[in-house]
Amino acid sequence: MTDLGDGTRCVRAGLPEPAPGDPFLPGPVLAAPYHLDPWQGPAASPNGYGRPDNPTRRLLEAAVGELEGGECRVFASGQAAITGVLLALLRPGDTVLLPSDGYFPVRSFATDVLGTMGVRVVFVPTAGPYPSLDGVRLVLVETPANPGLDVVDVAVLAEQAHAAGALLAVDNTTATPLGQRPLDLGADLVVASGTKALTGHSDLLLGYLASRNTELVEAVTLWRTTTGSVPGAFDAWLAHRSLATLDLRLARQSANAAAVADLLAARADVSGLRWPGRPDDPAYAVASAQMRRMPGVLSFDLGDADRVSRFVEAARLVAAATSFGGLHTTADRRAQWGDDTSPGFVRLSCGVEDTPDLVADIAAALDAAGEA
Repeated sequence: MTDLGDGTRCVRAGLPEPAPGDPFLPGPVLAAPYHLDPWQGPAASPNGYGRPDNPTRRLLEAAVGELEGGECRVFASGQAAITGVLLALLRPGDTVLLPSDGYFPVRSFATDVLGTMGVRVVFVPTAGPYPSLDGVRLVLVETPANPGLDVVDVAVLAEQAHAAGALLAVDNTTATPLGQRPLDLGADLVVASGTKALTGHSDLLLGYLASRNTELVEAVTLWRTTTGSVPGAFDAWLAHRSLATLDLRLARQSANAAAVADLLAARADVSGLRWPGRPDDPAYAVASAQMRRMPGVLSFDLGDADRVSRFVEAARLVAAATSFGGLHTTADRRAQWGDDTSPGFVRLSCGVEDTPDLVADIAAALDAAGEA
């Protein structure tokens, strides 16, 4: 379906062939055991036991795989997908490069788990500079990075990694497969949290991996089967249903982010604005060449924690919440979760509210927050 538009691909992704009397998307198959053939056992059917086998999960994997351009495996959460990749592919003595400005639980996992099992962990800012990759087993980048929104040139980094014999994995959570397709740019693996914009309704946890390398997919599949880090059938069905509106949701979220960024850029009481869709953003040159659309997430600084609290409390259309990419606009003061950010740093995730309403509400809330 690569010749079709984004909206069409999202609506059709992973659906079975139509048959009279069948639904467009079959309902979730809620099963742990399945009937086995008395003679052939599991060899007679793709479904033997619910941990490795579920038809609802396979339909979702087909859908996400179509959008990412590779074979997909889904996990119980984004963290489960990323840690599964790291543990399935790394061994004592290996070296892994991770983003110093990426999702902080991944850094914590690397320090607390990978480091103690003999894996050498090197942290590098998303935008670089990158050290020599000689002797590195795996490079994992998050682009745009969460929460700072820096961007790295995936094609250039993939070439450098492969020349050194390393694998490149790209966390595509912020961009989604409609924003960029890292496998097309030379990455070996894509990992992401489907909890965020991919499913977008803030009602489930999901992660996934996609790759065109059969050996890598098999290694991670074995890890997932052994550890049991699979999503439930109902969550898989909800995720597949939500994919149909991904193009529509991202279009409004991106438009809202552009308008909010213009508002924030014009205010003297806001500093540190980052959104890779603005021509004056440090990431714009790479992002505009690499990405097909910009995310609905931006970041800025209000100076201190109290002002952030006053801003969110004054807003009618901005909720205080962590996560991002949902239908509702949310603000998250990342320092409260352990991110290495200033006390007034805000990650704002734009929802799908009407753009004029959202801009007016944020402007009024900022005015109110500035009052002592």
